[in-house]
Amino acid sequence: MNAEDVRAWVEANVPRAWVEAGRRGGPAAVRAVRTRAEYEQWYPVFADSGLVVPTWPRAYGGLDASPVEARAIDAELRPFHLGRLNPLGLNNTAAALFAFGSEEQRLRFLRPIVRNEEKWCQLFSEPGAGSDLASLACRAERDGDVWMLTGQKVWSTWAHFSDFAIVLARTDADVPKRQGITYFLLDLHQPGVEVRPLRHIGGDVEFNEVFLDRAAVPDAYRVGAAGEGWKVANATLAGERQMVAGAGSGGVDRIGGRGTDHLLVLARAQGATHDARLRQDLMRVYSEERIREWTNERGRAQAKAGRPPGAESSVGKIHQGELNQSIQLLATALLGAGAMAWLGDPPHEVRGMLRSRANTIEGGTTEVNKNIVGERVLQLPREPDPWQGAPWRDIPRS
Repeated sequence: MNAEDVRAWVEANVPRAWVEAGRRGGPAAVRAVRTRAEYEQWYPVFADSGLVVPTWPRAYGGLDASPVEARAIDAELRPFHLGRLNPLGLNNTAAALFAFGSEEQRLRFLRPIVRNEEKWCQLFSEPGAGSDLASLACRAERDGDVWMLTGQKVWSTWAHFSDFAIVLARTDADVPKRQGITYFLLDLHQPGVEVRPLRHIGGDVEFNEVFLDRAAVPDAYRVGAAGEGWKVANATLAGERQMVAGAGSGGVDRIGGRGTDHLLVLARAQGATHDARLRQDLMRVYSEERIREWTNERGRAQAKAGRPPGAESSVGKIHQGELNQSIQLLATALLGAGAMAWLGDPPHEVRGMLRSRANTIEGGTTEVNKNIVGERVLQLPREPDPWQGAPWRDIPRS
């Protein structure tokens, strides 16, 4: 599909009001004439076109497009703000299925992910296993052709409205911690699964804690070999870091607040453009966001050429988390006294600033990602681990 084909598809399938708004004012204008509910209702039309995941094979909902064709497609669609729904399915789950899943699993799950018919979340972190994820204690016991999962997960984004989850569980406590983990696909709509929402500092609910009490997973929904889930998880984690690496990543532009284009509008509205120091700050974050976008586009091109995201995705994640926090803090500074007191709901600049504080924690903390860069990119020696090679059950845990 070339650019002309995409333009013809837009004319024939995208609602006229959205098209006209996109041509008039880009994504911001589209947001003004389209509700989230309207977009979700129309979204299967987008999914069935193959344009959501153009580089995926047609059998899984894509177009078999080349990276060059995919960039041309994205450029044509950009003004109309046709965001990809179900990002944890498209990035985290799909990465594992493409790298380690069976053909039956890919055929069963990928198309519903693309169509946003089955929403996904990730059950990895636990109260005692966050930065040291491999120390997780959620266990899976095999009973014939079914695995029974028991344990607690936390910080599970969007679990409260998800249908399925990717789960890491311990299947062997007598081997080193990374060797006894298995990767599963869990149906959340069953007995033995309890989701409890967690409200964050901005007042919204995105995160959850999830309790599993002998929740059942068919062995056919195990991804990779038993005990090799850590290797499968690395494909998911690399996809997750790439997803939250900012503009041009193919995932989400930012989690928390708006980008630098909004800063420029806000600065003019506040009459603050005469301030030389402020102009310097604006140009700094604007330039960094453009550099982030171009760098991510190179990373996407490598992935679409068949090279999976690796340690380089950690570089993007480190930079984007700190950059977005700087952008949102600058937005509240521009708002002035309005960022300290208000009537009714807080301004979106304040909500964005509060939400962005998690950017350097979610998707792998900045500290952990710096370790990954040091070890895998700079080839620095790993930190000493006195429990290296010891069975998991013998390792002290919090």
